[in-house]
Amino acid sequence: MIPNEAYAVLVEIAPMVFLFILVAILLRFFSIVYGHAKANTFRDFKIIIYVIYCFILFELVTSTDFESVSNNFVPFREITRYSITSPLFWRNVIGNIALFIPFSYLITDTTEFLCNKYNYFITMFISIIVSCAIEYIQMFIGRSFDIDDIILNVIGSLFGCILYAIIHKLFYKEKK
Repeated sequence: MIPNEAYAVLVEIAPMVFLFILVAILLRFFSIVYGHAKANTFRDFKIIIYVIYCFILFELVTSTDFESVSNNFVPFREITRYSITSPLFWRNVIGNIALFIPFSYLITDTTEFLCNKYNYFITMFISIIVSCAIEYIQMFIGRSFDIDDIILNVIGSLFGCILYAIIHKLFYKEKK
């Protein structure tokens, strides 16, 4: 069963996702037929999943579920405010970590074939920049800037890189 909030996000992004998938399929079709590009269904599927994830991420971080005007520039102020058993802890702390695990996993996967040697560094750099940009944008849409969200997003990015390394190592061993 999908929670109501997640269902609302999926309904909100469904038209964008449908339009993107339609355009992506048409572009790939014409590039294969007329451009003589090779079809790579698995890679194309991963790109579609990544873009859908970005739509979901955008919807989650820009939807205003509360009015907030107080910005937090002091590290760990908001994180330590919540009790571990509190629903706000799970939503704000665990949620911010979990939000960036797939982000960094997908970025690491994408950058591996481009720059294998530096892909983890590039992934972390992109994660930090995107997280900072999200917090900056939130100041202008009725939400607030929170340095703790950036810290938690970076922790989530680290977990995503570790998850990628583990899965890649297992898959690579299996491939051999």
